[in-house]
Amino acid sequence: MTSRTVTLLDVARAAGVSKSTVSDALQGSGRVAEATRDRVRAVAEELGYRPNSAARRLRRASTGAVGLHLPATATRLDYYMNLAFGAVERAQEDGLDMVLLAPSGAAGGRIASRVDGLLVIDPEPGDSAVPGLLDAGVPVVTGERYLGPATGPSGAVVCDNAASLTALLDHVTERGARRPALLAPSGSSAWATALRATAGSWGRAHGVAVTLRTVPFAATPAEAEAATRALLAADPAVDAVICAPDGSAPGVLRAATALGRKVGASGASSACGTTSASEASGGNGRNGEGARSESGRSESAGPGRPGGAAAAVGPMSAGLLVASCVDGTATRGAEPPVTAVDLRPAAYGRACAELLCDILADRAAPDTVRRHSWSLETRASTGSPG
Repeated sequence: MTSRTVTLLDVARAAGVSKSTVSDALQGSGRVAEATRDRVRAVAEELGYRPNSAARRLRRASTGAVGLHLPATATRLDYYMNLAFGAVERAQEDGLDMVLLAPSGAAGGRIASRVDGLLVIDPEPGDSAVPGLLDAGVPVVTGERYLGPATGPSGAVVCDNAASLTALLDHVTERGARRPALLAPSGSSAWATALRATAGSWGRAHGVAVTLRTVPFAATPAEAEAATRALLAADPAVDAVICAPDGSAPGVLRAATALGRKVGASGASSACGTTSASEASGGNGRNGEGARSESGRSESAGPGRPGGAAAAVGPMSAGLLVASCVDGTATRGAEPPVTAVDLRPAAYGRACAELLCDILADRAAPDTVRRHSWSLETRASTGSPG
């Protein structure tokens, strides 16, 4: 078509049906044959038809706004702020305002009267507000799956978190690490659960005992520093620390410096080189218990294996590789810069808002699940050139 706005009448003429049939087909209402509905939607997509948001709100008595629920710790985390900006930007493209909901939530009925749909990011089964949001009577899209017992969301956008941790563990072992450890996030969100399970499954698959230390979901640098000091004091042979919480990596670096550990060089090997960014493509990611207890007790991977008895000792002055499960200003600006998984939070927020907009406009089925890609950014903290 031309640059002018494509109308329902344009779609009707191209599809050879009436205007009312086009309206019913695109809204999923009326008695329209499935083949006709599919043809109309295909023609509308080909012509670039976009529903008139103002007219749609009048027909549905909608509010022209969608709600955004973030974890209670979100206000001090770089990741969630970038995600929120991306979501707001995408919602505005469909003429929708974004309302940031209070962490404590509100009754589902009151929320439903104020918004057309909801975004619920990293829903935690222990968050008392989430069940009410999911049952609010409006379409709901979650960022990551909800693992609780309440009604499921209308759609979800998910990352392969098992694959991203697998990539980090593979990377540090390729750089010479033989005794990796994970500062794993507490809680029962899909992200936290996947990371803890993957540490165990990766360890079993590779014959390497991955030490787990549980830290708060949004651990501060000070909390990460204390956890790292305790970890290295209990097991000086640990030669790689992967920290999960956003912004906590500087605390790991401070602990390493205080203990005389040279960051960026493994105690097992001085291997160095470059590692290209890796897009999410899956991993072994099997569910299971960790190869080491969350209290940090050591379990041998077996004599002769990497991480087994042959590599169980090492001086406190040995090198230490450091990496993070979440990239951001704290990892990029650290000294040395920290290898991290770039979850592309602004793009992730856009993807969540786009799916909600598509469901509201009948461009996507209510049970749609979309995947979001990540990349591994290798830096000097794992011996990679900065």
